[in-house]
Amino acid sequence: MKSDIRVCSAWREVHDRPVYTLSETCPECNSATENSAPAPFDPNDPYGEYRRALKRRNR
Repeated sequence: MKSDIRVCSAWREVHDRPVYTLSETCPECNSATENSAPAPFDPNDPYGEYRRALKRRNR
């Protein structure tokens, strides 16, 4: 599920704080925005299989 809240992609270089918005562009600097929520998991995680097996075992 994709988050609707977006953050300015250039906020570290342009702004002194993160700028959050719902639009595709930053309202202050007109640069592109990106999804503010991190991915819930990394599909290339080499230890993901072991963590999931441990989680199943502890239930």
